[in-house]
Amino acid sequence: MQRTSEYLVHSVSREDRADGSILLKSKHTLGPVVDKTGVWLHAWASDAPDRTFIAERSGAGWRKESYAATLEKVRAIASSLLARGMGSETPILIMSGNGVDHGLLSLAAQYIGVPTAPVAEQYALIHGAHGRLRHAIELVRPKMAYVVDADQYREALELDALQGVEIVASRKGGNSQVTAFDELLKGDASVNLKAAYEQVGPDSVAKILMTSGSTSAPKGVITTQRMMCVNQTMLADALPFLRTRPPRVVDWLPWNHVFGGSHNFNMMLANGGSFYIDDGKPVAGLFERTLENLSMVTGTLSFNVPVGYGMLLGALQRDGDLRRRFFEELDLIFYAGASLPQDIWSGFEQMALDVKGEIPLMTSSWGLTETAPATMMQSEPIDRSGVVGVPMNGVTLKLIPDEDMRCEMRIKGPNVMPGYFNEPGKTASVFDEEGFFITGDAMRFIDPQDVNKGMKFDGRISEDFKLLTGTWVRAAQLRMDLLTCLSPLASDLVITGADRIEIGVMVFPDVAELKREGFDLSDDSGAYRCKLLQGEIHRRLAERARELSGSSTRVGRAIVLSEPASMPEGEMTAKGNLNFRKILTRRQNLLERLYDDADPAIVKI
Repeated sequence: MQRTSEYLVHSVSREDRADGSILLKSKHTLGPVVDKTGVWLHAWASDAPDRTFIAERSGAGWRKESYAATLEKVRAIASSLLARGMGSETPILIMSGNGVDHGLLSLAAQYIGVPTAPVAEQYALIHGAHGRLRHAIELVRPKMAYVVDADQYREALELDALQGVEIVASRKGGNSQVTAFDELLKGDASVNLKAAYEQVGPDSVAKILMTSGSTSAPKGVITTQRMMCVNQTMLADALPFLRTRPPRVVDWLPWNHVFGGSHNFNMMLANGGSFYIDDGKPVAGLFERTLENLSMVTGTLSFNVPVGYGMLLGALQRDGDLRRRFFEELDLIFYAGASLPQDIWSGFEQMALDVKGEIPLMTSSWGLTETAPATMMQSEPIDRSGVVGVPMNGVTLKLIPDEDMRCEMRIKGPNVMPGYFNEPGKTASVFDEEGFFITGDAMRFIDPQDVNKGMKFDGRISEDFKLLTGTWVRAAQLRMDLLTCLSPLASDLVITGADRIEIGVMVFPDVAELKREGFDLSDDSGAYRCKLLQGEIHRRLAERARELSGSSTRVGRAIVLSEPASMPEGEMTAKGNLNFRKILTRRQNLLERLYDDADPAIVKI
């Protein structure tokens, strides 16, 4: 089975320490690292001035900016920011999603050391989510805020928290108080742009990235030039083909998240690649736009979440021409966010073989907003999903194993954040006495006798709990198992049972999928259909329980939730992840009902 891509062979050292902890490091040497993102921009504007750097849909085609044009516009915007007195203490809040102007503004700010703080566009567009937006504004205290369309974002722009903040919009509409983005493009020759650029270095703050807020209020992760630049060296060391030919992506992953906005965006910039912004998404009603974009341009790299690959696989199976074009130059299929189902993995492998007789590197990695993000990667080809690999060059992992060899993960390296923005107490709490960042994530070795086989993610330490019997429940892994068991009936679920006698599960039904399966809960016979749904959940969980011997994974009861998770109430993050603690607190009455055997809504196994 051939693979088209070059890769870095795993070579990891292991140190077993007297205190029981384990240190892992790559034996490979970290490659050269530039001081700031502006170095990449200048280099490619010189070496490949006419190559497309960034593009977005415009009418029937694309608005494209070459490397030379990007540098020219970045320098103009940067001089306009300087003329406004902006610097390291005057962040820019970016409230819109991915776009060319968003990218130009971000690079211009980085060029002169002005931090940007991109936030999820849902926070501004959804009235009920304005609390999250206010939190970000009050934390960051920006001097400028950017939106793509002033009319579309009008309600958010009228928030009291933005009073006194200059608003910039690509389309200002009828709002005379808004600065047109084109005004920034005019530049200002009175400032010393060269001096401002030269004072930017590895420790300069490039971004303040908000965490998802899945366990607490979102924190602002200080992201330095060093973090971003060293992370791209780590990635290119692990994926040598990035340096062989300029990469190209058609990518939708949001730039307010570290993966889309730092990992993918900077991967194109660092390696002279081309970033085509996909304005579709892997959801009903928007995925068709992704397919339209891919019919026009395909990438040499593919990044997506598992649900996106599931939708894409079906589309490629139906469209032979798109299938051929998708695979013809493809070097990499990269999944993140969750483990890729093995049937989807195998489907892409077989399709690649059928199209060109070779398989691109199929892989994943692991990291966090606080680690820039990439920290571990599976750079060697494998034939299965779920493996996140070994430490990347320059990183040291500290593993703290329990009696079952489940390892708490801690990290030290140049890609790790210096701290949380304006929160010294929280910063101090996440570094141990040796300076390792305490991630809260757990890992397991694929083969404890061979560290080069890599590791797999094994949930969040904080999500684990004990039953009254003293039995530990590994909630993250159990949740994934149950989602498989209840597919496609459940869109998501919450594991319960802390300080109780048995495990329970609160099920968020997948209403659209249920309707296709014959469980339409919205029609006149909804109550009857709900009973049928409860019966099917009972059947599946009971069948699963018969195959289990221990209480740590056996579910004893379930309840189906009629109200979906609420983003305005903080039950769901902008990524679509559940905030389990918030759900259990807000729905305390339902949690109590779940453990009431007399309640008719309870599915008792």
